Amino acid sequence: MSTEKYIVFQLNGQEYGTSIEQIVSIERLQKVVSLPKVSDFIEGITKLRGDVIPVIDLKKRMGLPESEETDQSRMLVSLINEIAVGFVVDAASDVIDIDDSVIEPTPTSVKGIDVNFLSGVANLDDRLLLLVDLSHVLNYEEMTEVKQVVEDEIEEEQQPQEESTEQVEESNNNEEIATEE
Repeated sequence: MSTEKYIVFQLNGQEYGTSIEQIVSIERLQKVVSLPKVSDFIEGITKLRGDVIPVIDLKKRMGLPESEETDQSRMLVSLINEIAVGFVVDAASDVIDIDDSVIEPTPTSVKGIDVNFLSGVANLDDRLLLLVDLSHVLNYEEMTEVKQVVEDEIEEEQQPQEESTEQVEESNNNEEIATEE
């Protein structure tokens, strides 16, 4: 038997867990820039240590009722298909060891949740913990959309720098012409 570490987080008062292997970092919520014409569960983008990352509202994505963000709200940053993605949760409360022997297969239906997101149910002494596989939260089309959001933002960030470089070069050329005359 082996044990694995899981991060316990909350969505609407319900506890969930995800393997610590899937988490790059746990962050306080950052300022998120909303984007037009994206899926409703994509909150927008934010900068984290200089990198642009898409922010996903995990409750919306899982079809759960929305609730207000609080001081306890956190962003679980996960690397999915080599892209850092932030998942907004109501709180990240604990890191626990879960033995493989207490993890049961996901039931074929869990009321109100798409079971494709779940990797199993941990039957702990005092509670059941639904285990979320963050790598399955976004399907191929959604991951492609998220990737495009990041690429578009990086491209947009680089454009003003290129324009200002061209303007400086043009300005320098004009000064050279003026001094030659």
